Amino acid sequence: MCGRYTVIANPAALRALFGYEEQPNFPPRYNIAPTQPIPIVRLVDSKRHFALVRWGLLPSWVKDPKTFTLLINARGETVCDKPAYRAAVKRRRCLIPADGFYEWQKAGDRKRPFYVHAKSGAPLAFAGLWETWQGPNGEELETAAIVTTVANRTLKPIHERMPVIVPREAFDPWLNCTDVDAKTAEALIAPAPEGLLEAYEISTAVNRTANDNPKLLEPVGPAPPEPVKPAAPPKRVKRTKKDGGQGALF
Repeated sequence: MCGRYTVIANPAALRALFGYEEQPNFPPRYNIAPTQPIPIVRLVDSKRHFALVRWGLLPSWVKDPKTFTLLINARGETVCDKPAYRAAVKRRRCLIPADGFYEWQKAGDRKRPFYVHAKSGAPLAFAGLWETWQGPNGEELETAAIVTTVANRTLKPIHERMPVIVPREAFDPWLNCTDVDAKTAEALIAPAPEGLLEAYEISTAVNRTANDNPKLLEPVGPAPPEPVKPAAPPKRVKRTKKDGGQGALF
């Protein structure tokens, strides 16, 4: 599962990587959470375009969004079969720009947060699906979900799932819903190559969605050593005139 992630790269760098026509200028986001606006890249008339949509896919056939489960992740193993994703994986695949994501490792009664990113520091492209929902009064809402798969060896000790990361050379087949059918695109749904990512533990400050700043990415250092108690000063031996200044042995 992927429940939080970051988009912190320079907008110009993201535009160069994804090749969309727009020139959006947006601030870095260190703690993107479900229901918030997220950037996606999709094909329109065979050209890549940037768009902002809500994170949490809403299929077009839903009548009342308030009673429908928020779909932030789509399991890659079932996207071609599940009614919620079947149409989107055929006709509305997208890329979701990211720099990294957060995952929580179960540790007894608590969960330890980790930040996962490319070892190179380069931005990532999550596989995504998008939909347009139209309400009874004609209102429209565009939404998206991140496609996930089983974790690779790097991530497995932390969590059993991870986002599908699309390599640059596969951008076109994932986005091209006209010439590349769902079953062919499904072959791109796989764990990230070993060696691409690294993960490290961070502060639980990420648990609060209101926290959105660079400090969230700071690694948690080793626990400080226990303070060393100062040694007690040696006891002075009380000398008597009788021993002539020589301490008694017994």
